[in-house]
Amino acid sequence: MIIVVTPNPAVDVTYRVAEQRIGETQRVLDVARRPGGKGLNVGRVLAATGTGTHAVLPLGGPSGRWVADALDALRLPHSDVAVTGETRTTVTVVDDREHPTMFGEPGPRVTPDEWDAVTASVERLLDNAEPSALVVSGSLPSGTDPAVVGAWVAAARARGVLSLVDCSGDALLAAADAGATICKPNRGELLEATGAPDERTGALLLLDRGASVVVVSRGADGIAAHTVDHVVEVPAIAGVTGNPTGAGDAATAGLVSALAAQLTEASGAAVPVVDESALRAAAAFGAAAVLRPVAGEVDPDDVRRFLTTTETDTDTDSAPHDDRTGSPV
Repeated sequence: MIIVVTPNPAVDVTYRVAEQRIGETQRVLDVARRPGGKGLNVGRVLAATGTGTHAVLPLGGPSGRWVADALDALRLPHSDVAVTGETRTTVTVVDDREHPTMFGEPGPRVTPDEWDAVTASVERLLDNAEPSALVVSGSLPSGTDPAVVGAWVAAARARGVLSLVDCSGDALLAAADAGATICKPNRGELLEATGAPDERTGALLLLDRGASVVVVSRGADGIAAHTVDHVVEVPAIAGVTGNPTGAGDAATAGLVSALAAQLTEASGAAVPVVDESALRAAAAFGAAAVLRPVAGEVDPDDVRRFLTTTETDTDTDSAPHDDRTGSPV
């Protein structure tokens, strides 16, 4: 079982239109509503591919109740912390021509006491549920002290549980300072958080702060894992088109599921090896998500097909290469 913390959950609304046109009234062809936020997207993908999860999230107001009811309907286990603010809504507009446009509300203000309750919930699960990993994924609501992320990472580390953090800004730095097993920003988030001029320098800065491995999503350029001594790179899967919203979350799901399996086979080794196999899983899950109309979904058959594709590519061409036509991860 994998614990997945979503600090800033949302009612995720996807509008499909014929063509995005700024400044014009447009007819919405189709509407989809899902429980969202990056962590819930990760959890839904893991569940779809057979990995048990338990979500931890702050929820407030009628929209928060809607998210909780939707998770119940999906039969996804979750521990909710009631907050006074209203859970946010995100709106993504997609068509068949342009890159999706996403409007994300900042989220409610969560009090320190409410965050303490989230931390207590995480610690209870770490103590009682025998998890294989802790994932923290997504933005923090406005005004949140990023130290809360460090507290969750420290709790996992104290219990010998793998932690993977996909956050940005000061939250990413706090995760590294607390000794996160894996920090997983995209390239832009890495450079912005560290102020580094390039990916390798930024990764080394996070490693120096305490992260064990830094995995960087490069969009259509693939994905890379940085340690102090090595960089392992895998290209994106070429020729995949569709809706890239949530592909990075699916990649996180693929990565953590591969690493959790690796730790199980190794009887609980403290730090997993983020090798080409684990990165290929991330790329395959990300590509599969692009084929789905909304974030937080994959077809397991697509994942298996793309895993076969990446394994074949590696067998025939072992040198990492730059692929600017593939799906984002």
